Amino acid sequence: MTTEGLTTMLSNAGPRETADRLEAAIKAKGMTVFARIDHAAGAAEAGLALAPTELLIFGNAKGGTPLMRAVQTIGIDLPLKALVWQDGAGKTRLSYNDPAWLARRHALGAATAPVVDAMVAVLAAVAKEATGVG
Repeated sequence: MTTEGLTTMLSNAGPRETADRLEAAIKAKGMTVFARIDHAAGAAEAGLALAPTELLIFGNAKGGTPLMRAVQTIGIDLPLKALVWQDGAGKTRLSYNDPAWLARRHALGAATAPVVDAMVAVLAAVAKEATGVG
């Protein structure tokens, strides 16, 4: 499901396994995982409860640099991010910004379309691998 540029998928695994699968799939595609942020752990440190919620920040300069050279403001949305989270019903979901939506947001021209299309395909592939759905 994609809403306002946000793609969300149901996972057939729990939050930790989905995040671990996502990290492995990202690395297998030759990208770097720059950070893995456990929002639930941060909440717990502050004495607050939060359902499992992890953010992975990842990318690769070969993909992002051509986009930033075209329109530098896309750097606010790069590197890419994916959120693994558990909803109120206990179901695990994975959400990420659609690169085509990001391209429209930053008014990238047609010259960047091959890079954007490649990002769309790679994100769909790693999301499918992480969730086991597709």
